[in-house]
Amino acid sequence: MENFDLLNNDLQVSPVAQSYLTESAKWGKFLSIVGFILCGLMVVIAFIIPSLMVKVPPYNGMSESFSGTMRMWMTVIYLLFAALFFFPCLYLNRFSVKMQAAAKAVSQENFEESLMNLKSMFKFYGIFTIIMLSLYALAFIIGMIALTMQG
Repeated sequence: MENFDLLNNDLQVSPVAQSYLTESAKWGKFLSIVGFILCGLMVVIAFIIPSLMVKVPPYNGMSESFSGTMRMWMTVIYLLFAALFFFPCLYLNRFSVKMQAAAKAVSQENFEESLMNLKSMFKFYGIFTIIMLSLYALAFIIGMIALTMQG
């Protein structure tokens, strides 16, 4: 397969490509706003759900120290997931805003910044996916070892 140098092949953003990027930016902005709202809900849930757990029958008979520790960890985990979900939403929002600005003002700087944020979003998801796949593989291996030791 031949290597193409995009800079020396006069790659241009055609009107069709520009319309695709502009439409992607609109959808990206919508999805990032929904993502920010979900992050906010996760933060609220991080503090509400653990406090409601003491009223749920399976948990209301637990010792106070165990129940308090479990509630604290639930809050931390929810806040951690909210923080993790926030960054790709931020990158997507920055991509969308910069791409829309680039399309309106025909700004090369905004265009490049938008693509940089899109790259950052995909890089974040890629690293996160690698970490999650590694954790799944580790859990599988530990599970298999536990099964072989059991029987």
